[in-house]
Amino acid sequence: MSETKRTPGTGRRRPARERVLAAAAQRFYSDGITATGIDTITAEAGVAKMSLYNNFSSKAELVHAYLDARHEQWMAQYRSRLQQAEGPRDGVLAVFDAYIDSATGDGFRGCGLLNAAAEMPAGDEGRARVRRHKEEVERLMAEHIAALVPERPDIARTTAEHLSFLLEGAMTRAGLEGDTSRLRHARAMAAALLDQL
Repeated sequence: MSETKRTPGTGRRRPARERVLAAAAQRFYSDGITATGIDTITAEAGVAKMSLYNNFSSKAELVHAYLDARHEQWMAQYRSRLQQAEGPRDGVLAVFDAYIDSATGDGFRGCGLLNAAAEMPAGDEGRARVRRHKEEVERLMAEHIAALVPERPDIARTTAEHLSFLLEGAMTRAGLEGDTSRLRHARAMAAALLDQL
């Protein structure tokens, strides 16, 4: 069996690591980490088990790579939205827009990071990675809000925390309901709150 496949439209072969991570990402998100076995991942990636273990020492390491990749994917969506922002208010709303962007795909079932964390035991390194992502999202909002109210850093921190709760709650409901209406409503609520600062 070939350990590389051609990337559609490029004529170049995709490395086994990329294919394993892509297959794992698809399966972990759609079926869950616990329900997804190594055999399923290698079959979907079109690689031998040895190729998986040559690139990832364990399933746990593959899960960590998946979490890191999801974080980077979201950060790219956020940076793209931030480029369109015309000021700090829009910077906060770019966070909401990036969440909405991540929720528009087929098979949407909520935040992939929180879904993964829910399957991990307390103290697991994967949960720490998810927590760092969520803290970074809140920090990004706090920075933008601080630029809106530079003389009131306490208000910036508190407002960012409130918006984080709003955002995460809306993402959870959007995942359960399978559409973005809760996220869009949360964005409108955030905009109204920001206008009152």
